[in-house]
Amino acid sequence: MRLLLTGFEPFNSSLINPSQAAVQRLASCPPAGIELFTAILPVEHRRGPEALLRALDVSCPEAVVCLGEAGRESLSIERVGVNLIDDTIPDNAGEQWLDQPVVPGGPAAYFTTLPARAMQCAILEAGVPAELSLSAGAFLCNQIAYTLLHYLATRRGDEMIPAGFIHLPRLPEQAAALKLAHPEKNLAPSMSLETMIRGLEAGLKVLINE
Repeated sequence: MRLLLTGFEPFNSSLINPSQAAVQRLASCPPAGIELFTAILPVEHRRGPEALLRALDVSCPEAVVCLGEAGRESLSIERVGVNLIDDTIPDNAGEQWLDQPVVPGGPAAYFTTLPARAMQCAILEAGVPAELSLSAGAFLCNQIAYTLLHYLATRRGDEMIPAGFIHLPRLPEQAAALKLAHPEKNLAPSMSLETMIRGLEAGLKVLINE
């Protein structure tokens, strides 16, 4: 199976991004049965979607999984991408978009075409926390999720290939850095890269068997 797997570069003053680290680790040793194509997307509203579309055109994938970072305790399989950008922080180009559509005139939302519940069960059976999440928020992660599903639905006509977005927790070193910077706040949830990889491999195996 040809799989496109994407992650993001670091953002918001962090020096690392678990999605980038996970993509790089899996690229070095792809799961059996997967011809893996990868891309690291810029955390910029103007350049991120363009980079995704280039990767899609080059790889012609049979499945697509985009990864991003969120301050959560589990791998979060996103069920919906919404046609909204509403930033709480600037992107890496210093731009902060409010109340903007991802695609002007596009549908309000798209559902993921990943087998979300089956992937969640497989990840849990691998001993890794996983949840189904309603939406990917309103920052770059959601913009990429919506862009992906809109592209497949309108340009290629193959929206039924498995495609969607998974949020990863922060890495332990990120949680430690946040606590050092903000000692008054509770320690942020985190997960080791090795645990994330075990969960992702279990989830990706579901796609091979679909």
